[in-house]
Amino acid sequence: MARRFLILLGFLLLFSVSAKAQGGADLFAGFSYEHLGTSPARNLGGVEVTGQYKFTDWFGIAADLDAQFGLPSQPDGRTIHFMAGPQLSFPTRISPFFHVLAGVGHASDNGLISTSFSGAIGGGINMRVAPLISWRIVQVDDVITRFYGTVEHSPRISTGFVFRF
Repeated sequence: MARRFLILLGFLLLFSVSAKAQGGADLFAGFSYEHLGTSPARNLGGVEVTGQYKFTDWFGIAADLDAQFGLPSQPDGRTIHFMAGPQLSFPTRISPFFHVLAGVGHASDNGLISTSFSGAIGGGINMRVAPLISWRIVQVDDVITRFYGTVEHSPRISTGFVFRF
């Protein structure tokens, strides 16, 4: 009886190790640039952090937080977005990915404040540089908001590093 239990325990352990190898988590941190489509339009630079839990090598759920600030020539604009949604990745050395995110956005422009639904449709390319580190060569998103009562499509471009756990 004990022998069967040990064999069953061994299979369960082997299954859990192989399931963990398929999934995992990624953490992206980097610089981003957004062209805020308000009137007047603003160019904003900032940071972006994305955590992704991967259920398989190719499918996961991503949670994205970015904060954009006015560039020195336009210091009064700011945005913050928090969005989450599915992300599809192709697990190769050079790995394209695609995502659709939804959440909330907040903007401050010349003292006016607006909060709205926020969505992003986009993707990018990661390149593995070490076993657990990739360089996000580029990520391009169409960030959709309704700041100040107007639907806006603001392009966002990001680059940085992805750490795999």
